[in-house]
Amino acid sequence: MLRVIKRTALHMIKAAGVFGLVRDSEWRQRRLLILCYHGISQQDEHLWRPALYLEPKTLEQRLKMLKDGGYAVLPFGEAVHRLYENDLPPRSVAITFDDGTYDFYKHGYPLLKSYGFPVTVYQTTYYTDYSRPIFNLICSYMLWKRRGSIVDAGKELGLDSPLDLTTSHSRFLVERQLVQNALRDNLDGKKKDEIAAGLAKLLNIDYYELVSRRMLQLMNPTEVAELATQGVDFELHTHRHRTPQDELLFRKEISDNRKRIQEITGSIALHFCYPSGVYAVPFLDWLKAERVISATTCDAGLATAQTEKLLLPRVVDVSGRTPIEFESWLTGAGSLLAFRRKAAQKYAPPTD
Repeated sequence: MLRVIKRTALHMIKAAGVFGLVRDSEWRQRRLLILCYHGISQQDEHLWRPALYLEPKTLEQRLKMLKDGGYAVLPFGEAVHRLYENDLPPRSVAITFDDGTYDFYKHGYPLLKSYGFPVTVYQTTYYTDYSRPIFNLICSYMLWKRRGSIVDAGKELGLDSPLDLTTSHSRFLVERQLVQNALRDNLDGKKKDEIAAGLAKLLNIDYYELVSRRMLQLMNPTEVAELATQGVDFELHTHRHRTPQDELLFRKEISDNRKRIQEITGSIALHFCYPSGVYAVPFLDWLKAERVISATTCDAGLATAQTEKLLLPRVVDVSGRTPIEFESWLTGAGSLLAFRRKAAQKYAPPTD
């Protein structure tokens, strides 16, 4: 009900001309909107995780709104530099994608290229070199594909049997048990992939068909290198999509990630994105020690010259966001009316 009221209010505010006034104001010119995207559906991923995946047609709708609205879509590094130099053009926006998934290569980048928009990809690198589905994601997806059922099996994979897949919570418990077992046994990517294939067999899902379509996989080094030559900016997102609480381990994630990105693209990555939006105060000093210039969160808002460079807010675009809500953030009115800004600080399972 609250969202319905908010959307109605946004339509009224736009009709009154407030969107245009805020968009063209000096207040908006001093602010940078950083858009955050994750995945673009190849099939039905937007139904499985609508907070992470958009349909290609939705992304195209967003890009058309940027173009039609005359927004200045800047390369991320340039945008951050100009923000702190108080030199932003009117209606400044930067576009970022997290993780560097294959669906960005197949669907996301072609759309961005057609509009001539620059983009930054925060690339994790473990699964870049291991071309298989990301373990926790593919398990979650396959369990969702069999949602509503009870599977009388699972003990051979170390799971409680039967597998209750009737609710989102019960499916999450199965996924969590798989991930925790893999962590306990210190399984590498190959062993975890064998577990995922075994789960697919239990669920009567053709795992190798999913693999052949590159579902829930990252771009491989050839694809990353190809996009880098076309101007895509690849930046830091840790090697294994995790932020350890230990300084040495944390900094190793950054250095391993940077080394692999440089090997593939020939460029030195200096900007960082916190995996899953999770950050802590000690991380800032550790990032500075690794010569990181900026770091983005998943906290909602527009960045200003007073924003801490290692805690830049972004607007995470999701399937459930309506065009009027998206436009409100473009203009800046959405920031003024935001009910919730801070992202949930929950650690996601590591993906290696």
